[in-house]
This record gives sequence, structure tokens and C-alpha cells, in this order.
Amino acid sequence: MPDLFNLEGRVAAVTGGSSGIGQAIATALGSAGAAVVVVARRAEALAKTVVAIEATGGRAAAVAADLAAYQALDAAAEDIAQPFGNPDILVNAAGINLRQPVEEITPESWDQTIAINLATPFFLARAMVPAMRQKGWGRIVNIASLQSERAFPNSLPYGASKGGVAQMTRAMAEAWSKHGINCNAIAPGFFPTELTASVFEDEERATRIAAQTAIGRNGRLDDLHGTAIFLAAPASDYVTGQVIFVDGGFTAK
Repeated sequence: MPDLFNLEGRVAAVTGGSSGIGQAIATALGSAGAAVVVVARRAEALAKTVVAIEATGGRAAAVAADLAAYQALDAAAEDIAQPFGNPDILVNAAGINLRQPVEEITPESWDQTIAINLATPFFLARAMVPAMRQKGWGRIVNIASLQSERAFPNSLPYGASKGGVAQMTRAMAEAWSKHGINCNAIAPGFFPTELTASVFEDEERATRIAAQTAIGRNGRLDDLHGTAIFLAAPASDYVTGQVIFVDGGFTAK
């Protein structure tokens, strides 16, 4: 039987790889054998991810780029291909949540959220698809959210963008899976990241959220490793257009 979870010989690009969910997924893909290119704005933080991957015997490189400038993503895709060749796997993990009350949302903050969370994943994926199509194999993994299905306070633009990510993932699958490029999304529950710092700094709130899960605890970043490797590996050859909730059963209750 072939090794269904082996990523040796594959190249993965992970946006938002400087911290949180992106960093966790980049580390997981590196441990499974992929050469990993992490992409974000902060070069110093990216360097730490590269060191962490290399410390476990993996290969990694960093590309510092402003992903909000999605008109320039074709050029960014060329930079990402420089260290190891064109990526076989793209994980769109970069994102923002400004947590504004509805009355404080401005056109600028709306556009910023939609651009980074929704437009950037599409345009970056589209820039990388031709090389994947030529190989006849590729994986695109988007990051959805609990807010792809549920509403939370002070997060209307974020929720709108993540609802869009879920539908975009299905549309990507319809467009590209016939060329061997599977497109899926991970919808994380509550994990300790920069975006959820305010939740985890409030112990009472974090405990209350943990109690809302079926498992009874909030996520640890390594809880994402298995699903990320699965969606990037041959094990998911017949899985596409899906949003997989890694939320401890939060949405099941």
C-alpha cells in the first residue's frame, strides 16, 4: 500500500506562516516531507518558522510579501516558486479580524478584511493553478471559520469573508478538480492565535467556550496537524469541495 500521508517531493506554500494556524500547518507539512515556503509580511517571524521546520529535518524558506496587495499576487507567486520550484500545495492561512462593532465598520476596514481573507486566497491560488494543472496534481487548502456557519459579535466583515471562503472553496473545486487539483477548507474552532488573543486572555470566557465543545476543551495548534496533512496528501485524493470543521464538536452541540 502506498504511503497515503507522505509529502516527500512536494512543495507547499503557506500564507500566514509566521504565526498561529499558518505556522502550525507549515510545521506539519514539513514534518510530512514537503519543502515548505512560508509567506507573510514579517520577515523576522517567518525566519523563526523556517528554523523550527529545519530543526526537525525539514526544508523551508521564507518569502516576505504584503498579501493585501492582491493585484501583485502574480509576481508574489513567482517569488514563492524560487526556493523549491512551483508549489504543489497552497495553504491560504493569512487572515485578519478587526473585531469592530457594526456601527464602527468603515468602507476601508470592510475592504481590508474582504481583500485579505477572501480576494487574496483566490488570486494567489489562480496564479499557482497553471503549474499544478501542468503536473495534473495539486492541493489548495483554505482556512474557513466557525463564522462560515455562525455569527459572532463584532465580526460582521470577518464572518462575511469566511462565509465567502466556504463557497469559494466549493467553486474552486468545481473549476479545478477535474485537472487533479483538489480544493478544501479547514474551519478551526477556538485556537490560541493572535486573532483570538482577547478570548484566551479572559480565562472565564475561554472556559465557557471550551464547555460549548463536545470534547470539553479548546483547540491546541497541533490538533490541526492531522487534518492539514490529510488534505495535502494522497489520502484525500477523492475529497474536494469540502469544509472540515476542526472544532472539538463546537458546531455539533
